[in-house]
Amino acid sequence: MTEKPIQREEDGVLILERTKKKPKKPGKYAVVILNDDYTPRDFVVWILQTVFHKSHGDANRIMLEAHTTGKAMCGVFPLDLAKTMVTEVRNFADQYEYPLECRIEATQEE
Repeated sequence: MTEKPIQREEDGVLILERTKKKPKKPGKYAVVILNDDYTPRDFVVWILQTVFHKSHGDANRIMLEAHTTGKAMCGVFPLDLAKTMVTEVRNFADQYEYPLECRIEATQEE
C-alpha cells in the first residue's frame, strides 16, 4: 500500500507527514444450510458437528431451525473459510449420496 505524504509549511520549513491508513477488515459471510426432504436429520447434525465444530445441542438446534424454516445459519466467517466449509459439506453430501445444500450469503457490514 503506497501512502502519499501530506506537505505543509510551518515557519518557512516544509514538513512532510505520512498518513496512516487502517487496513480494511475482511468481509464476513454467513454459511447457510438448506432443508430438503431427503437428507436425514442425524446426517445434518453430524455435518454441523464435523465441519462447523458445533456441540451436539447447537447442531440439533440449527438442524431443527433449517427443518422448520427452510434454512439456518451455521456461522459467519471470512470468505475463504466460508468457501472451504461449503465445499466440505458438499463433498460429504456427495460421498453419502444426499442432496444436502449449503451456500454463502453476504452479511451486513458494521
